[in-house]
Amino acid sequence: MKIAVLYGGTSKEREVSLSSGKGIIQALSKRGHDVVDIDFNPKDLEDVMEKIKTVDLVFIGLHGKQGEDGTVQGLLDLMGVPYVGSGVLASSLAMDKTKAKQIFYMNGIPIAKGNTYGKHESQENIVEDINQQFSLPIVIKPNQEGSTLGLTIVSDESQVKPAVELAFEHDFEILVEEYVKGREMTCAVIGKRGQEQSLPIIEIIPKSEYYDYESKYSAGGSEHICPAKIDETLTTKIQDYAVKAHQILGCETYSRVDFILKDNGDPIILEVNTLPGMTPTSLYPDAAKAVDMNYEEMLEQFIQLTIKA
Repeated sequence: MKIAVLYGGTSKEREVSLSSGKGIIQALSKRGHDVVDIDFNPKDLEDVMEKIKTVDLVFIGLHGKQGEDGTVQGLLDLMGVPYVGSGVLASSLAMDKTKAKQIFYMNGIPIAKGNTYGKHESQENIVEDINQQFSLPIVIKPNQEGSTLGLTIVSDESQVKPAVELAFEHDFEILVEEYVKGREMTCAVIGKRGQEQSLPIIEIIPKSEYYDYESKYSAGGSEHICPAKIDETLTTKIQDYAVKAHQILGCETYSRVDFILKDNGDPIILEVNTLPGMTPTSLYPDAAKAVDMNYEEMLEQFIQLTIKA
């Protein structure tokens, strides 16, 4: 097939996307596909659209805003060009952490207590409300951003104001949540709509205190234990939550669902990633490897699920 790979982009996750794109391009080429690589920039939209018109399928290797949030998916829908992954609505909902959490809560998936604040509100009032509503420690982060960009774990009241300011540098809405202490878990989901399955759960053990940007993307920044060393009952519960979260947001083909496993054994959902990282240190390829599916086979599976949908 002739496949365009969109990667790079203009978001703050550009460097990660460049790495994902490189891996996807190499793997699809090895599988014999005719690959058109496009370092995506909305300013070059006319040129991008001309290239896309010539292909059979688009593989989106973008991360963050203007890539993972439904905007590019909407463009491809308007052009009538099929693409791998979730559509406009699911992409947008998953990117909006507040909206996604509301949907999870309504469907019985446990979430962390939290509030959302907008840039139109007085920052002084926001800081005051946070201090009244929450007990420390808390997490303050942009509502629509990935890779822990703009995120602060606040353990002292003096940190609240700068954490709010930092989060607002990345988004017009911020999310404040209770800090849930526990083990980092993630569960990859794959399959055609209505028949999705989960891959083995991965436990992430960061080398630093928190699973931050460096832990995620630096070689050796974290250890991935797959399958996670948890009992069968808990494994089934997390996998069921992951598939349910994927389905209720309307995701397609593949996603990765992140959890915190509390010290008491209760899983708390964090978010659904509709375009999870595909870098050499990424989690989704590790989960696929655990079921004897190498990187190239995994991408080919995504493509086959898309064209047979």
